Amino acid sequence: MSLEGRFDEDAGVIRVGGNARQRYYDSRGYGYPLEGNEIALAPVEAAHLLFRGDLEGVVADGDRLDFRSFVAREPGTDFGVRFLVYADLRSRGFYLSPAAEPWVDDPPDADFAVFPRGKGPADGDVEYPLQVIGERTDVPASALSAGVLAVVDEESEITYFQVDRREPAGSSATLLPEGCGADLLADRVVVWEPPLELYEETFYGQPLEGREYDRPTLQCSLLEAAYLAERGAIDLDPATVRDRGREVEGERFERRLRVYTALRERGVVPKTGYKFGADFRTYANVDSVDNLGHSELLIRVHPDGDVFEPRDLALDVRLAHGVRKTMVFALVDEDGGIDWWSVERLTP
Repeated sequence: MSLEGRFDEDAGVIRVGGNARQRYYDSRGYGYPLEGNEIALAPVEAAHLLFRGDLEGVVADGDRLDFRSFVAREPGTDFGVRFLVYADLRSRGFYLSPAAEPWVDDPPDADFAVFPRGKGPADGDVEYPLQVIGERTDVPASALSAGVLAVVDEESEITYFQVDRREPAGSSATLLPEGCGADLLADRVVVWEPPLELYEETFYGQPLEGREYDRPTLQCSLLEAAYLAERGAIDLDPATVRDRGREVEGERFERRLRVYTALRERGVVPKTGYKFGADFRTYANVDSVDNLGHSELLIRVHPDGDVFEPRDLALDVRLAHGVRKTMVFALVDEDGGIDWWSVERLTP
């Protein structure tokens, strides 16, 4: 028996009677129960049932709508991309519902709540919150939240990104020498006759002599030098090094130094990520440069008020994945606080 829905304009839902509860909610996780066997469907749920031919039509303002006319009627700019993602996840075996009451108790701040495979809204478990955007919709850094971001491109293909908080941590050595002789050059610092451990165990700088050295003379970046000078490890005035850093790269230097410092204090070794298009690549557990493994993270530093374009997110994440690393964004606020977010490709 085919069922038909009625649009409840006040509630913004489609009400379906008959045996709708058993047929749609109990067996396939659509909608939420009303009195008796009646259920309420969100427009995106009703559209999917119309698309599949499981719902015969929806009556609205005296008109009987099929899938085409129902979709054309839906207002707003987001319905199309949300329907594409909803239909895609349903085809992958997931049940999902709007992230709103009464579909979900204590709903996440997202477009959809996606349930674990084999479970539905009645089970009370949410696999992840899901946010949906088109490829031309910018993402404010302040709006990042743990869950999944689905980006629909201009050809209606969908890319899923797993977004999580990622607090870098490591166990690399932190012991520093005192008062090593150093000279400030145009955009770097040379450290003369440092102890071998400064490079070989704590991985500061690069030997001026290359790989063949007995006691390396180290070339350090301005970030490394500012950090070392502030801790008395080299005999340069920290303010002078920081001023040079600001001359070279402007206010960005202070944000990068804040992140560099936080990483070092967490036992993580940051090195330049230039060849990967990032601010840093990081090593969590450095015992010796001779036994150095692959870096684990690529880190890009942004002010916390920055805005991401989905295309840039895709480029960053694709590059990190291609070199077997995880992309992490360090968002620095005006007080120097840092929020750490990782973004990775996800195949649901």
